[in-house]
Amino acid sequence: MNKKPIKRIFGIDLGTTYSSISYVDEFGKAVIIPNSENERVTPSVVFFDEENIVVGEVAKESSKLYPNEVVSFIKRSMGEPNFLFEFGGQHYRPEEISAYVLKKLAQDARQYLGEEVIDVVITCPAYFGINEREATRKAGEIAGFNVRQIINEPTAAAIAYGSLDTSRKKTVLVYDLGGGTFDVTMIHISKEAVEVVCTGGDHNLGGKDWDDRIVSYLVEKFQEETSTKEDILDDPDTWQDLQLSAEKAKKSLSQRTKTPVAITHGGQRIKLMLEREKFEELTEDLIYRTIDFTREMLTEAKGKGYQKFDEFILVGGATRMPQVATRIAKEFKVTPKIFDPDEAVAKGAAIYGWKLALNDDLIRRISEKTQKTIERPENLSEMIVTKEISDDDFRQAARELADESGYTLPSVENAMLTVKNVTSKSFGVVAHNPNNEEIVFNLVLRNTGVPVNIKKIFYTAGENQKTVLIRIMESETSKVEIPLDNAIEIKKAVLHLPPDLPEDSPIQIVYELNEEGRLHITAEETTNAQKINVVVDTASVISGDEFEEAKIRTQKHMVM
Repeated sequence: MNKKPIKRIFGIDLGTTYSSISYVDEFGKAVIIPNSENERVTPSVVFFDEENIVVGEVAKESSKLYPNEVVSFIKRSMGEPNFLFEFGGQHYRPEEISAYVLKKLAQDARQYLGEEVIDVVITCPAYFGINEREATRKAGEIAGFNVRQIINEPTAAAIAYGSLDTSRKKTVLVYDLGGGTFDVTMIHISKEAVEVVCTGGDHNLGGKDWDDRIVSYLVEKFQEETSTKEDILDDPDTWQDLQLSAEKAKKSLSQRTKTPVAITHGGQRIKLMLEREKFEELTEDLIYRTIDFTREMLTEAKGKGYQKFDEFILVGGATRMPQVATRIAKEFKVTPKIFDPDEAVAKGAAIYGWKLALNDDLIRRISEKTQKTIERPENLSEMIVTKEISDDDFRQAARELADESGYTLPSVENAMLTVKNVTSKSFGVVAHNPNNEEIVFNLVLRNTGVPVNIKKIFYTAGENQKTVLIRIMESETSKVEIPLDNAIEIKKAVLHLPPDLPEDSPIQIVYELNEEGRLHITAEETTNAQKINVVVDTASVISGDEFEEAKIRTQKHMVM
């Protein structure tokens, strides 16, 4: 019998400094797809070269000669309303620039596998908020993908790690230090589920910050040796050259105790020897920041009943720096394991996508067999437990799928992997406290399990009030009531009220947060049923005509 492959759902790690794409092969194993240069990761660098868009290593090297035409570290600007890159009279938003990176990955995958990349799971830092997550999804859509899901990078890494050994339940701490972001997440792994306990971190802390410390040191040494006070970083060519030299030196110091570095500027050139000890001294506070975030996260985990963890896992390329494992061992009295630092996230996303595809096929087969519409396909395992789907129907569908696809029956039966996430931010509204001061009242607190549905009654401030302004706020605290300046406004909406309402009329606000971190808000004046619905996709994320134009440009441009 010929094997009938299931629909492929690819996993993509859209990284700050490097990106990669993975799929699950016919043996159920996650495989990284090499790019056209036969490298397993692609620099997330975009070079606008006249009519062409160049992505990857060539773009990175071109930054020396064409610093004003090259965009790097765009992930740090995802969701920012004021970021625009201008080239040839055209403005580009972070979502479109990221889409060119995604398009390069897809083109190389098509060349390697001989099939189009359509359905994808894309990862993002656990600490991404509403804006950044929506921007990541839009980047995938601009690139022409059907984005099945956005999942957190440490969750993806845990899926990859957990897939190696599902024989026992365990709680792992995933310390993910990438090129531009840092997450630390406690995750409970079992055969049936990957459950996030809590997460913390900073999406503006990563290997690039270690590079920047080297750059600052090199500038200082150049000024000392040449007796100049000039800020040589004002020269974009010098800045790019030092950035590349710093990254190279950092990687070298992960293997050696010292490395030579040359600095050239304004016709002058100096050489110096950078020692690992000096590098670690320059960056010690950065390591301590990751330790502080880890301690904060562990404190929150204890509040949820998790007093300890079984394993400490390091992922992300920056964890190769010896100071990371050394400091963690000292601070937490544990020997951390470096797990597939460059590839775990993409592989985990691919495994998750594969399980989604298997789940889709099982749902289709069960629906055809029973002539019933499956209302909640994402909750297949729960529907079996509650007997909405019979064990016999599930087992028959699983056997048929295993026979036709060539996958083992256990791997098909395990397709119902449940991923339970938490929100990385708190979400609330602006309200008045008893002292009539404006505060933010958080309805959904950080590290609450998602999906979540929270209702809260507020009251009008005056008699015959015409409208209520709903200001939706996001913050990084775990407190219910916080000062206004401790949060950022992500959207606002106006609820129009009926006439002649008395003071203190009730207004019910409902916050619904789905598995991906998308927020839907309902505000209702309950006595007359005046109601508004707000889906928070935020004005800072590309949309409308601008979104459609970006899609057309991306399809038109040749990506090399």
